[in-house]
Amino acid sequence: MNKLLSLLAAGFLAACVSSVLPPTVEKTQEDLTLWHGHPAKNWEGEAFPLGNGRLGCMIFGGVGQERIQFNVDSLWTGDENPSGDYGTMGAYQNFGDVLITFDGVSPNTAEASQYRRELDLSRAVHRVAYTSGGVQFSRETFCSRPAGVIVSRLTASKPGQYSGSITLKDAHNTATQAEGRRLKIAGSLPNGLKYEAQLHVFNSGGRLRAEGDKLVFSDCDSLVLRLAADTNYVMDYEHGWRGDPPGGRVNPQLSAAADAPYDTLLGKHVADYQSLFSRVALDVGKTSPERASLPLDERINAYKTDPTDPGLEAMLFQFGRYLMIACSRPGTLPANLQGLWNNSNDPPWKSDYHTNINVQMNYWLVEPANLAECHEPLIDLMKAMREPSRKATRAGFGNVRGFTYRTSHNIFGGQGWEWNIPGSAWYCQHVWEHYAFGGDKRYLRETAYPILKEVVTFWEDHLKKLPDGTLVSPNGWSPEHGPREDGVAHDQQIVWDLFTNYIQAADALGVDKTYRDKVAAMREKLDGPRIGKWGQLQEWREDRDDPKDEHRHTSHLFAVYPGRQISVTQTPDLAKAAAVSLKARGETGDSRRSWTWPWRCALWARFRQGEDCHRMIRGLLQYNMQPNLLATHPPMQMDGSFGITAGMCEMLVQSQAGEIHLLPALPKAWPEGKVTGLRARGGFTVDVEWKNGQLTAATLRATQDAPCRIRTGGPMNIKARSAGAIKVKRVDDVMAFPARAGESYSLSRP
Repeated sequence: MNKLLSLLAAGFLAACVSSVLPPTVEKTQEDLTLWHGHPAKNWEGEAFPLGNGRLGCMIFGGVGQERIQFNVDSLWTGDENPSGDYGTMGAYQNFGDVLITFDGVSPNTAEASQYRRELDLSRAVHRVAYTSGGVQFSRETFCSRPAGVIVSRLTASKPGQYSGSITLKDAHNTATQAEGRRLKIAGSLPNGLKYEAQLHVFNSGGRLRAEGDKLVFSDCDSLVLRLAADTNYVMDYEHGWRGDPPGGRVNPQLSAAADAPYDTLLGKHVADYQSLFSRVALDVGKTSPERASLPLDERINAYKTDPTDPGLEAMLFQFGRYLMIACSRPGTLPANLQGLWNNSNDPPWKSDYHTNINVQMNYWLVEPANLAECHEPLIDLMKAMREPSRKATRAGFGNVRGFTYRTSHNIFGGQGWEWNIPGSAWYCQHVWEHYAFGGDKRYLRETAYPILKEVVTFWEDHLKKLPDGTLVSPNGWSPEHGPREDGVAHDQQIVWDLFTNYIQAADALGVDKTYRDKVAAMREKLDGPRIGKWGQLQEWREDRDDPKDEHRHTSHLFAVYPGRQISVTQTPDLAKAAAVSLKARGETGDSRRSWTWPWRCALWARFRQGEDCHRMIRGLLQYNMQPNLLATHPPMQMDGSFGITAGMCEMLVQSQAGEIHLLPALPKAWPEGKVTGLRARGGFTVDVEWKNGQLTAATLRATQDAPCRIRTGGPMNIKARSAGAIKVKRVDDVMAFPARAGESYSLSRP
């Protein structure tokens, strides 16, 4: 009987392994699997990321040794820092590594055939498979949000193939404890933040024992590793940002995961992940079978000389959504400069939160790309930071109400380098957009409105009144460009956006009419956008823009995107001037940064220039892309990977100008395609199909009663799912009608 069971187990394991070996059939553009034919040589450019919002890791896929480098989002040095001393603000920290070393196995991949490591974006599962000595080896790893742990299973096509050791290494050099089936590290940072990680190992067949600070395994058929880690951080200023010791969560979390069968853990993980990821699908054309069958690193290299790979572009779009789900979920901290992933205790820019574009760009995608829940961590941290931000603001600006931020901050309300005076106003745009897309009045009343109003009061106190009554932001900055002076376009546009959002919030709730009218009057007195001597949108009040300036920032174009003060339909002259400014910035030199391509993609989309948008996608893939599809600043920053998804959303559906515009910036490289599940302001979900570069069909699903205006680029028929009559008013290619909550509307060409 034991021999029969061993044979059955071996057959089952072989089937598991064969499912992840290099395919014998051609891959298609629908495949959302990133794969390489070799282990990762470096952390930043080749390892693949996993995450559940709070806990994340980078996996290398080595043959002689597997390395799983892991992070917890709240492992930070520093603390509340109202003085803004950047040197003491603290930094996001590396937590540590899980190292699995295999006895008698050379790290030389030449001894392993059919090697493949892959990240399946559709399931958020990482796999490694290869053959060595006639044995097929497989590893499967995922980071479960339901269980709160990283899970990794190692199997082989023959029994008794695994011998070696497992180490849990603390990046802060705390000693590892080994007992029974567990490894444990527990320590504290200089700021008193406590942390703990525990690793549980289950072996099938063979033996497992604690030896020194390691777990040693021998002659095992398979292994399952479960890793839990946490800190005692809580997002609560009143409790000093500290809660109970982390072991009180890590212990039961790991025990529950250890008691659950592997397949149960995997099934719940995939179901949870797909509940978000599967909302949106994108097809922008067919990639040749030859190109689609290449490993990712070779495919990216091929794109640099021949960018005819719509499947790769669709993969880039979905990779941004994947990363957001992996590093920003309700109840976690928001994505920082590196998202969730960091392998250093002294990372670039401290892996902090940069308020002058980077954090905002991280979150541009969440509402249109149907990941609204992922927006909550940013809004929650903003709420939690209100009191320390008030203290820092009063220290920096005197007796003013409200609060703002410096250019960088940490997770304790601590402030870093250089005041970014409209920083809180820009954050407020995210607070508003979460309502604008979703329409949740309770959220607006209880969360968004109080924050918006408080930041408005800061500007009521801070704005400077010129002799003619014009209001300007004093001592402003055009990040990161030029001197500080009054009335720079960047500041003026963001304040206009804040006031507009506040006015609409007050109107939606029917509250504070007297103050609402006062803010509306202040908005009318704000110094507005100016057109300069060479037809450009001025960056400063003084007309001194240099047409040869290739600065990476386009701060004075906020009003186009992500703002809405300037649009092709409502302010065509200003839109034309803004396009002149954007074109002049060029695409070489200082402009070649991973995060500049996405912002400019979204800007060109607002100008309805599909070819320019597509050139930005090509630029990112050709000049600032690493072999694992993570954008590089350099060094690695996540905003480029997040931002390009947002830019592509703007190419397909826009809703900022009081109407839903379908396919506003479709490039010739995408002549035929389909997107499902994008969201538009007003509570709409949108599906769009096109052929020969023309819209052919669309579906809108309404979540609330609201007026709807749709711009279609030509006449369309419309029909409600309920077959009820629709009173449609048509003006050119715009249809207007009252949408009803729960109703679905189908559009088709006559």
